[in-house]
This record gives sequence, structure tokens and C-alpha cells, in this order.
Amino acid sequence: MTIQSIRHFGDPVLTTPAAEVVDFDKELRNLVQDLTETMLEAPGAGLAAPQIGVSLRVFVWNVDDEIGHLINPTLDLSDELQDGEEGCLSFPGLLYETPRALRAVAKGFSMHGDPILVEGTEFLARALQHETDHLNGILFIDRMPSELRKEAMKEIRESEWFGAATAQGFTPQIKVSPHRTQGLGI
Repeated sequence: MTIQSIRHFGDPVLTTPAAEVVDFDKELRNLVQDLTETMLEAPGAGLAAPQIGVSLRVFVWNVDDEIGHLINPTLDLSDELQDGEEGCLSFPGLLYETPRALRAVAKGFSMHGDPILVEGTEFLARALQHETDHLNGILFIDRMPSELRKEAMKEIRESEWFGAATAQGFTPQIKVSPHRTQGLGI
């Protein structure tokens, strides 16, 4: 398998909802392997297919030395919230307080088409939410309160990696999250 380039904020694939996986074939298994190897090399706690330019509903995670993957996920979230620092491989070097549900139950499929149920709290819940958001074209900055998002956008505009994206003609988009934000998102 191959370590892939990670797309940065400004690339339109990151703000476009990904397509559902319909074929559970060798190509999908290769994608899961590429995502896993790329995430581990980066290193990161999760990586979604759009972050390597593949607009499919697939993500991988590495939390507490547990590596997993999920295809076509859906989430059930607790009403109880957690605060915590969050970063993203598509936003190199940025870490910001981002509100998330404390618990998440993710349902989806393995790369072989078998049903999977993943229950997580705290950091695993955060990773499941973050990666599922990627599949919906939602970025972690979309979850921040407006003042903090303004601060993050300033830091992004001043970053070296963002200058490279804008030089290629990518214009950043911020979308409204389809998930419950308890008034904490836009």
C-alpha cells in the first residue's frame, strides 16, 4: 500500500460531502490500508478518505493503541458535552478548544461489509465525531464558537501551508454542521 498526500484546508474535497460506499471490494480494502498507513506516518488519531482526495464515506482511527476503520458511518451522540483541544491533519500545527459530545455510538461497516458498532467516550468519541464530520464536508473549525473561529482563521491565513493552497486556487469554505451543536457551532 501507499502513503498518500494529505489535503489541506482550502481544497474543495474537504468541504464536499462524500459518497456512500457501495462496493466492498479489493479497491476499498486498499483504500483502508492507504488511510491507515498515511495516518500512522503523519502521525494522527484519525484520517478520512476526503483528506487524501477520495470522496468516499470511509475513515480510520488510532486511539489508545486501537486502530480501526468504519465505512458509511452514522452517529448517535450524547447530550453531555466535553471541551478539549482538537487538531486536524488537514490543518497542520493548529490546536483549538472544540466542543464535542462526550459519548458517541458509531454504526457502519467493515471493509468486508460486516456491520460494526463502535462506542466511545472522551477522545474516541471526539475522533469518531471529527472523522464523520469530514465525510459530511464539515471541518473542526465549523464547530468552534465564532470568536475562536475568527482567531483560527487568522492563524490559518498566516500559515505557510495555506499560502500553498490559495496559490493553487483553492478557496476555503465554512459550512453549517448538520449535527446538533447545542448552540456551539455556526
